[in-house]
Amino acid sequence: MREAIKQSLSNLRTNKLRSVLTMFGIMWGVVSIVILSALGEGFQRGNQAVLEELGKNVVIIRNGRTSTQAGGERAGRIIRLTIGDVHQLKEKAKLIETISPELQRSGVSVKSQYNAASLSMSGIWPEFQTIRTIQVSDGRLINAADNDQARRVVVIGREASKQLFADRNPIGDQLKLNGLTYTIVGRVRKKFQDSNYSGQDDFRLFVPYEAMRRDFPMTGPYDTPDSINVIVAAPYQWVAESLREQLESEAFHGVFNLFGQTFVEQEIRHVLAPVHGFDEDDREAVSLWNTAIESVMFSKMIQAMKNFFLGVSIITLALGGIGVMNIMLVAVRERTREIGLRKALGATRQVIHRQFVVEGFALTVFSGALGFVAGIALCKLINMLPMPARFSGMIVTPGTAVFAVVSLAVVGILAALYPAARAASLPPVESLRYEA
Repeated sequence: MREAIKQSLSNLRTNKLRSVLTMFGIMWGVVSIVILSALGEGFQRGNQAVLEELGKNVVIIRNGRTSTQAGGERAGRIIRLTIGDVHQLKEKAKLIETISPELQRSGVSVKSQYNAASLSMSGIWPEFQTIRTIQVSDGRLINAADNDQARRVVVIGREASKQLFADRNPIGDQLKLNGLTYTIVGRVRKKFQDSNYSGQDDFRLFVPYEAMRRDFPMTGPYDTPDSINVIVAAPYQWVAESLREQLESEAFHGVFNLFGQTFVEQEIRHVLAPVHGFDEDDREAVSLWNTAIESVMFSKMIQAMKNFFLGVSIITLALGGIGVMNIMLVAVRERTREIGLRKALGATRQVIHRQFVVEGFALTVFSGALGFVAGIALCKLINMLPMPARFSGMIVTPGTAVFAVVSLAVVGILAALYPAARAASLPPVESLRYEA
């Protein structure tokens, strides 16, 4: 084998230009695998991060209107959520891990010592901040004591902070909310949020639910002191993962019931239906938005894009392999007399076959290794540039590396086998009489 490798390298050096041109095809194929796979991975992670700015695996529950008669009540009846619904779901819903009410108010007159604005505000439980990925860059979040004692504290969105305080740190300053004094305890980090149900978090104020319930009660015609606008809930992680696996495998029967709703949605309606007197199969009685489904569907779309990129790169690598095979066939024809002479001197078919397999495989592997290094270097160079919000950079995963190596090995072997078999099958006498 050592002799075969030495002979192969010597033959490649003899035809430098031809070897380099052949190697370029393989190099480009491997570079394509690395670059396109890294591009797809970076795009998928970036978009997933943006989707999760609203919250990871969140179910948004809102008011609805019945579409069927139930319990002697007419269709078209408005269903208003209350704080009691939150407690019912917290107690009875077995698939929900965390839950929080949300009171909403828009057009709140907000004044700081520097400026004034009209902003939207949400009254929340501390759990809301975990569910909705509300994270602060300065100060702290709302805690249980703030809510239990109905403290007048506020966490301010990044853009709202700019409107009211410019570039100043607002922590510890006070705001007048419709004339009531609230103290700023936290500022939300910049959120690259592209989906919402009540406005961007960057432009909102967040206060304890009990404080908002006292200071800003709902006053609509169907409202009571217990009325709320939204319930946000997070299923257990195993529920979300099960949903993701079922949707990705398209085995919908494992996670959807006959009415096309997930078991989480079905459980929510099952708990709330007796409380409000609507049919639990009435999908319009309460509005439900399960972001986990949206996330999985988007992931499936991105995976299809990655598969397309992968297919293109494999075709490119295969074309490079065809180039190697073609060059090896040319080498077999040019070296026909050499093959005949070696056989006449005692070389067996196995020796000739091994010689050309090693030569073709060495050519493929060496050029592939150069291509892999070049692909990694290009990814690192691109990652030095500013990245848009929906792109996490060129990410080369271990799976990409393994796939590139396996693909390269397969192409190298296939490209070398036929020329090697052709060389090994040449008759010694005919080969010695061959004129190039």
